[in-house]
Amino acid sequence: MSSTRGTMNRITVYERANFEGLSREFTCDVPDLHELDFGNCIASLKVEGQPWIAYTDPKYEGEPHAFEEGEYPSVDRPNSFSALRLVHHDLGDPQITLYEHPNFQGACKVVTEETNLAYGYFNDRVASHVVQRGVWLLYQHPSRGGWHCLAWPDEHLADYKLEKGAVKPALAGSAWRCSCRRRSPHAQRSASKSCGRR
Repeated sequence: MSSTRGTMNRITVYERANFEGLSREFTCDVPDLHELDFGNCIASLKVEGQPWIAYTDPKYEGEPHAFEEGEYPSVDRPNSFSALRLVHHDLGDPQITLYEHPNFQGACKVVTEETNLAYGYFNDRVASHVVQRGVWLLYQHPSRGGWHCLAWPDEHLADYKLEKGAVKPALAGSAWRCSCRRRSPHAQRSASKSCGRR
């Protein structure tokens, strides 16, 4: 596990926008905010240290929303978060391998930094992935839009079509964007390289 330069990892959540109303501070995962009388009432928040993921359902289910270090006077889905998870993983040297076909078949691309696939040959071609390092956000459209999912270390997602909540396969005419949040400044600059079989 990694902490950002010794800073305590914490999230402070507020029941109203602009950091007003009741508040709670958390330094570890919260699988069900309802048990702490703070479910479905978060309208603003502050993050220190590593990123946090807020989920719309208890036990880290439902739609995930990622929050990097910073202050959020409002959130996209106010009064809808039921669980909070701290990203414990080292984000300094991320790597994900994207595959053209389901079950890790076909051409592949190794990505080590935030990349917009709409600008390259892999646009509309990703159907599965393997995460080697880091935590990734995968987006259906450029500018971080459309369907998205979180990809965790050692995760092997064999077919986007079968992923719960995936509204369209990767080949449905939409660009995919891969984002690694809080990338270390000394991480490798090359966005992609050739890869062999898994």
